Amino acid sequence: MSALILIVEDEPKLAHLLADYLTQAGFRSHIIADGLQVIDWVKQQQPDLLLLDLMLPGRDGIDICRELRQFSQVPIIMASARVEEIDRLLGLELGADDYICKPYSPREVVARVKAILRRLQLAQTGNHLEMHGFKVDKERYQVQFQQQLLDLTPAEFRLLHLLLQHEGKVYSRAQLLTHLYADNRIVTDRTVDTHIKNLRKKLAEIAPATEIIQSVYGVGYKLSFPTNS
Repeated sequence: MSALILIVEDEPKLAHLLADYLTQAGFRSHIIADGLQVIDWVKQQQPDLLLLDLMLPGRDGIDICRELRQFSQVPIIMASARVEEIDRLLGLELGADDYICKPYSPREVVARVKAILRRLQLAQTGNHLEMHGFKVDKERYQVQFQQQLLDLTPAEFRLLHLLLQHEGKVYSRAQLLTHLYADNRIVTDRTVDTHIKNLRKKLAEIAPATEIIQSVYGVGYKLSFPTNS
């Protein structure tokens, strides 16, 4: 059975447009316009992903997201027309997997949905991960990209592996630092920037026309591929 996407959006035209695009992409969908109805519906129907607007009648998206994370790890894409809210959505670690700013393209939303569901399937593949031309061997700390072996430091390997496992998810520098070193050494946020710079350089030597690791202004980094990949 196809994945069930819950659209929590109080603009009827936008909600139905998203539902149409999701249907064309092979998904099932359900629309809720009132924030007060979301929690009970999720508990009863257990959707595969939520498209959750920030500003809703009854209850806002931040409160909904916070309560959902008390009992569910269902993927959540937050939507907001208020760019200044991005830090709250992601920097405060409310548990959203991604965000998208209004106005947005329905095709972009569908691409984000596909990416998140795909990485959830791939995240459970154990020591080996294959996606978008990458082959990761966690036991050997080796990564091949487009059939070429990348010469990575252990920190670069861990950083790239994390981003690949959670394609599309935005990580702050502080979050990334917790995954880089196991010895609790004291480092600055700019250490992450250095690793990202080195990773981008090594990836660009193989695929110069594609910037896979993307910066999210004021938040951190995410890994993103072309929607046709």
